[in-house]
Amino acid sequence: MKEGIHPEYREVCFVDLSNGFQFVTRSCANTRETIAMEDGRRLPLFKLDTSSESHPFYTGTQKSVDSMGGRVEKFRNRFARSAAK
Repeated sequence: MKEGIHPEYREVCFVDLSNGFQFVTRSCANTRETIAMEDGRRLPLFKLDTSSESHPFYTGTQKSVDSMGGRVEKFRNRFARSAAK
């Protein structure tokens, strides 16, 4: 392997700001803050706006945008009014 081309991975604590969920994984993300873990370690802290714990797609709370039916049904509803005139 070539020297000096691979990133330096280290353990980083990611925190979801919307619900406080924390997880630790190896990353090369740049951080400015650190956090004290329960086991006494100090890890770099990376703050997230959303994670798999709060994103609607992963939590199952995603709403369907298409509530009126399919494209054909929308077409029929739209032009049924003009055909009746």
